[in-house]
Amino acid sequence: MVPPLRAEVEARGQDGEVIFAFDRSGSALDYAIQACGCVPLPPYIASRRAADFRDDTDYQTLFAATPGAVAAPTAGLHFTGELLRAVEAAGISLHRLTLQVGAGTFLPVKVQDTRDHVMHAENCFLSRETAEALNDVWRRGGRIVAGGTTALRCLESAARSNGRLEAFHAKTDIFITPGYRFQAVDVLMTNFHLPRSTLFMLVCAFGGLERLKAAYAHAVRSGYRFYSYGDATLLFRV
Repeated sequence: MVPPLRAEVEARGQDGEVIFAFDRSGSALDYAIQACGCVPLPPYIASRRAADFRDDTDYQTLFAATPGAVAAPTAGLHFTGELLRAVEAAGISLHRLTLQVGAGTFLPVKVQDTRDHVMHAENCFLSRETAEALNDVWRRGGRIVAGGTTALRCLESAARSNGRLEAFHAKTDIFITPGYRFQAVDVLMTNFHLPRSTLFMLVCAFGGLERLKAAYAHAVRSGYRFYSYGDATLLFRV
């Protein structure tokens, strides 16, 4: 049995975030949250139903390894073990990195000028070995494909002006909007995102605003699904 978990509100932020002071810390706090809590589903799922035991596996990707994200990187939900084996059989190398999705992902853009929007920082980790492997792909004339916007944001945070990737283990608040000059990623697989969201701005920067507006109009007309369990797109950098 886990003793009741108690906390006091220490502060409230302007964007709805709340800082709690719990009555325990360390592994004891981790254990209590694991025992008492549930999967933190995105608002567009949680507003329609309560979390249940199926979400422990359904709202999770094959790549999950390090605790810390508040949401699954949804492009990863499309991958299965069988699909990954087919990708490798086609001669495509697979490499892993970590960007722990933060609550700021769900914040709408409320400002008229995107330069006034402040992105919340998220933990990002690209190992030296992975960076060198991707640099080798680039040197051999290959293309780097990001499996989701989280992977793209981590790679672009680790990229230098010459396109070379370096090991990166820090927080990133990179905010990619139309006009951004991509340094590392050539192809992006991602889901359909909400208008006026930071992620929609990112895909417009990557694939071209008019091209993406046309693609999204087609998706709406054709009944494509948006959000976490929705359909995917494969975008080539303009």
